[in-house]
Amino acid sequence: MVAAVLVTALVGLTAGVVLLGRDDPSSPSAPALSGEPIDYVALGDSYSAGPLIPLLRNDASGCFRSTNNYAAYVAGLLGVATYRDATCSGASTEDLRGRQAVMLSSKRPRPQLASLSPETDLVTIGIGGNDFGLFGSIAGECSAAASRELGAPCRTRYADAAGRDTKARDARRIRGNVEAALADVRARAPEADVYVVGYPRLLPETGTCGAAGFTRADASWARWVAGLLNSSLRGAAEVVGATYVDLYPATRGHDICAGPDAWVNGRTIRFDRALSFHPFQEGMAGVARIVFETVTGQDAPEITGDAAPPADAVIRSR
Repeated sequence: MVAAVLVTALVGLTAGVVLLGRDDPSSPSAPALSGEPIDYVALGDSYSAGPLIPLLRNDASGCFRSTNNYAAYVAGLLGVATYRDATCSGASTEDLRGRQAVMLSSKRPRPQLASLSPETDLVTIGIGGNDFGLFGSIAGECSAAASRELGAPCRTRYADAAGRDTKARDARRIRGNVEAALADVRARAPEADVYVVGYPRLLPETGTCGAAGFTRADASWARWVAGLLNSSLRGAAEVVGATYVDLYPATRGHDICAGPDAWVNGRTIRFDRALSFHPFQEGMAGVARIVFETVTGQDAPEITGDAAPPADAVIRSR
């Protein structure tokens, strides 16, 4: 999600990570649900794309889409007829409409909305956290401030001259941006079922930990801002008749501070697993199960191993 964090991570990628595609998954896909074949399009930012989760797709490589993001798992669980992954790390709602600048590539991917058509049946979209630089600055600044100061240095930094909380303001403003984006999705894919995927729980219900790098007071504030963002996504989904996928209940106990049970990486970049403050593969599989259950109303099967969308269904990006 965070462009500033990506800059640091992607320099290391050139030395240690190879961009690979997986057009022929070895594990079988789940059978399709009964009914008509599903044409599926995934839209969103890095929380949907999965930067640094092995393996990275080699189409639109500057977007750092993983072959094991939640969309790939969902495509396999549903046994879709076609699967287009347009997610892109660093994307804001505005980047859905235009050619987004990406890291380590001079070629800008086509607008994410261009992947939609009147034939699209299913859309998942996870977007909003990059608008107004909402989470990028929090992730970078709060962790840095905690190493120098006590109290709530990060929250204090994001108060304007009148003492108003600018991050809370922006988290609420994002609702309008997401509403407009979802209206554009509806216009391009009028028959599609649209699912707005919220952001997962990053911090425990109380307190903090070294992996998060926030002071206790700033962690409490960051939880509040994250809640406001997800409320904006829920509200936008309701306005346009989309379905909101709430990740908070299922991600309890899987936050940054959950140790081996964490679905989200902490402040240290792990080049073989996940960008800092971003989901691990385990988190993507968990989100996929939540999406599957929301879409189908059925219990999701257990997920082991890599994602396996039907090989003949995958449509590569341009």
